[in-house]
Amino acid sequence: MTQDAPTGGDPPDEHGTSVADDAEAQPGGTEHTGPDAHPGGGARPDEHAHGGAAGNGSGRFGEPGRPLRRNSFLVGFTGALGVLLAYAVFLGVRNATGILVLVVIALFLAVGLNPAVVRLRAWGLPNGLAVAAVTLTVLLLIVAGLVSLVPPVLTQSGQFVEQLPSYVEALRRNEAVNDFVVRYDVMKKVESAASADNIGRALGGVLGGAQLIFGTLLRVLTVLVLTIYFLAYFDRLRRLGYALVPRSRRERVRLIGDEILTRVGAYLVGALSIAVLAGTTTFLFALVVGLPYPFALAVVVAVTDLIPQIGATLGAVVVSLVGFATDLPVGIACVVFFVIYQQVENYLVYPKVMRRSVEVNEVAALLGALLGGALLGVVGALIAIPTVAALQLILREVVLPRQDSR
Repeated sequence: MTQDAPTGGDPPDEHGTSVADDAEAQPGGTEHTGPDAHPGGGARPDEHAHGGAAGNGSGRFGEPGRPLRRNSFLVGFTGALGVLLAYAVFLGVRNATGILVLVVIALFLAVGLNPAVVRLRAWGLPNGLAVAAVTLTVLLLIVAGLVSLVPPVLTQSGQFVEQLPSYVEALRRNEAVNDFVVRYDVMKKVESAASADNIGRALGGVLGGAQLIFGTLLRVLTVLVLTIYFLAYFDRLRRLGYALVPRSRRERVRLIGDEILTRVGAYLVGALSIAVLAGTTTFLFALVVGLPYPFALAVVVAVTDLIPQIGATLGAVVVSLVGFATDLPVGIACVVFFVIYQQVENYLVYPKVMRRSVEVNEVAALLGALLGGALLGVVGALIAIPTVAALQLILREVVLPRQDSR
């Protein structure tokens, strides 16, 4: 007697079991057709939409092709693209050098002024008010310096213009000057110099000078705005910079970065303290010996003293020239005063303040100031010492431990 085929069910497979029986054998009674099965049973929708391409391991956008062989043409073309990209980056950096220098100055000022903002916030002021207070203080100092410098310059220029006819008349009465004028035909040369072309060049120079003045004012305003922005968002920018570091190294980078920022701020505070001390001492000396415009000379000495290595000498030369123009004994007194003061500042004040703030080796500081001045001028000389301090910290905490561990 033969077995009849089951009716109303699924046909048996080659092992004598039906597909329904297999489905019932699975947990939950659902079909299991592999990792590509759709949750509702059956094939996934993309298999129907893409002709089953997803089931053969080729991805939803088709089967990837074979990798390109590294022939000489491909290597040369890739290298040429790299060189072209590097040259484009170089051109961009070169064309944006002026803006990048302003950004670096603003960052340096923001790092140096941020401790004052933090101190005001600790006293209960909101961040916006603290930034505004620090900014207004800096602006008041700048305005005070300009007010002390501009009136003497204008006064001296006006006095020179008023006395110019008398100087010319005195020269005309001098026999030696008249003989010099006749012998070298000075008047003819003066007349040729006063031609239309030369006058046009002079006007162009005047216009160029006006453009220089307005350009300088624009750069100062740009630095001021950028400094305010960096101060207002200092904590946010710092967190963003640390977030770019992998998580496994973020804590160490944060500790080293905060130490670098602290040293840069301490350097700026120390440099400002030394400059204020130099200006105050110069002001008192100018009052004692009777120099004209003592406050203006004190501002000049304080500003030039911010420049490492040569700034104090520049201020001393300016004040000494004013002293010699006033009286010979006063000029000699100025020279003696600055020789003694610079020895005290270089060997007592400056090392003690900077050793506590940035801990920079003296030779490294000198080389850094020379290189910074050669690369970026006065700005490079100003930021050279904190940059050397940062590199010295990275060398001691990162590079040397790696060398010792090998």
